[in-house]
Amino acid sequence: MVRNPERRTALVDAAIEVLAREGARGLTFRAVDAEAGVPAGTSSNYFSSRDDLFTQAGRHIHVRMAPDPAEVAEVMRPGPSHELVASLTHWVVRRMTAERTGCLAMLELRLEATRRPALRAELTRALRADLEANIKFHVESGLPGDADTVRLLYLAVNGLLVETFTLPGMFGAEKAEGDEQGMTEGELESAEVVDPETTRLVRLIVDRIVPA
Repeated sequence: MVRNPERRTALVDAAIEVLAREGARGLTFRAVDAEAGVPAGTSSNYFSSRDDLFTQAGRHIHVRMAPDPAEVAEVMRPGPSHELVASLTHWVVRRMTAERTGCLAMLELRLEATRRPALRAELTRALRADLEANIKFHVESGLPGDADTVRLLYLAVNGLLVETFTLPGMFGAEKAEGDEQGMTEGELESAEVVDPETTRLVRLIVDRIVPA
């Protein structure tokens, strides 16, 4: 049977939507077919098993969540500095917060990877490649800090995002009048998407990790 690459991508996108909404237990061929709006049995023609479906979702989610190169270029317009790292980090948190579906699906995939070796291998490969690319970008751009600076930012920001998506009341608070006072332009942009306390914590992470 000739398989349509565009339909395969649509099915994997549907799987990511199901993962975010229903969790790993809800990811079935029938659920993916319904989400994609295709005839029942379509997914089983494209994926050999649920393991294969999980692995393909883990491979595709990085493509789906990759930033637009034009956006990266725009954020990088100022010269390398501590403040630029802060702006970049606020931008990452803002972008991830807006991509709620992808982030929740990624959390589900991470948990499922503890039980599915093929998925674990795929996520490890992709995330390690992303981290190495980020380290290379940071160092070659002349941003302050070194490879360990990027690793610590990765760990701290991921931890903050896990709290934001799973227990939003852990650190967040209602936006209060005057919260914007003293914020930089990047922090003000973040505050439009994330709560002021998360914005403050992002700044704290950068100030404690990145050399001035």
